[in-house]
Amino acid sequence: MSLLLENVRRAYRNPDGTVLPVLNIERYELGQGEQAALVGASGGGKTTLLNVVSGILTPHSGRVIVSGTDISRLPEVVRDRFRAEKIGFVFQTFNLLPGLTALENVLLGMTFSRSRPDRAFAESLLERVGLKDRRHHRPGRLSVGEQQRVSVARALANRPALLLADEPTANVDPANQDLILHLIRDTCREHQVTLLMVTHAMEVAEQFERVDRLQDFNHPQIASEATA
Repeated sequence: MSLLLENVRRAYRNPDGTVLPVLNIERYELGQGEQAALVGASGGGKTTLLNVVSGILTPHSGRVIVSGTDISRLPEVVRDRFRAEKIGFVFQTFNLLPGLTALENVLLGMTFSRSRPDRAFAESLLERVGLKDRRHHRPGRLSVGEQQRVSVARALANRPALLLADEPTANVDPANQDLILHLIRDTCREHQVTLLMVTHAMEVAEQFERVDRLQDFNHPQIASEATA
């Protein structure tokens, strides 16, 4: 089992002091190497879910188990290290450092784990995403689609067990949408990486064998009623 959520709850406090429940998940799981598209309405908690799965946020209750480790129980510094070593994250907004080249951005992603940066593997990833000849270009000299491909290579740099992708095609033109999608899926398949991709685009979700709807297993209103 690569990912297991059990009785996960997360809420936010509004400025007026009231509580806004966002996540109330009894159980959700993904097997090693499995790929799933997660769809849901805007503001429905998809990004919060990814942040909880990655350990960027901790749940207020429940278990978040990644590769056999309950990351919700780890101290923050240990959780950050675990995320660097076991979890890749493809962000909608790329989050590349503008002063670094494509290769340096990928190598930077390797520096947060215990292993030494592997330049040969970083270059092979950029070649895999079609950027071998542009590896020394900074983000400002790359197209939007090329920047997203660099972010995919960076997310895979530490050979993660789990890859999370938050609307990775949202800021990419239609011509590059399928390229990015197939790149992520094929690379995960090649390295047996579990993939959870959040999207609101049904044309993207329909390319997955497994499509999960957040509303089918997340019931924050029940948590709200229980505490009312």
